[in-house]
Amino acid sequence: MGSFVHSGSNLKAAAISLPHPVGMTSKRVVDVVIAASAILFLAPLFVVCFLLTVLSSPGPALFRHKRVGFNGRDFGCFKFRTMVTDAEERLSHVLESNPAAAAEWAATRKLRNDPRVTLIGAILRKSSLDELPQLFNVIKGDMSIVGPRPVTEDELAMYASSQGAYLSCRPGITGLWQVSGRSSTTYSKRVACDTFYARNWSMALDAKIFIVTIPALLLSENAC
Repeated sequence: MGSFVHSGSNLKAAAISLPHPVGMTSKRVVDVVIAASAILFLAPLFVVCFLLTVLSSPGPALFRHKRVGFNGRDFGCFKFRTMVTDAEERLSHVLESNPAAAAEWAATRKLRNDPRVTLIGAILRKSSLDELPQLFNVIKGDMSIVGPRPVTEDELAMYASSQGAYLSCRPGITGLWQVSGRSSTTYSKRVACDTFYARNWSMALDAKIFIVTIPALLLSENAC
């Protein structure tokens, strides 16, 4: 996968029970230091994103979506709201009336031309600024700075035999898949990236992913 990986029903019930996530204490300490520092440094940007979201369309500025974390525990993943408030109804209509969109959704769980996304939401997504509130998920211990991208229960089913690898980690704000093509790749590559990361974790790998994330964000590459 890129320069990192070389060639070669409710399923949470099958989750293994581990005492600690991948990386344990050392990874957690780094997470808290980076997240707390970023929140303080980026506070003005938080305010700008908050105001733009509120003023651009009716609804709350923050959105919390149910995701699956370490050991299969559910948590509320924070984001700035990028969609209209009737997003689920719009999605259902598009999937029912547009076979091509339905096929795209089945394969990637995303739509390139998503009618649910607001104008400001599209900008926040392109720049990944919508994910800034996940820094608070890191402080809470739900997420890590680096790790698999958080999934829903439906998405977890797509991991099949690789579920254990995903569930052994705290989900990350950035991660191997996120810097290996992200929205331009297939879901199977996403699973392969997450599995590789869980099985080959090291502080050096985290550092490399974090460093690669910075230019990717500045260039807004493959955001979704």
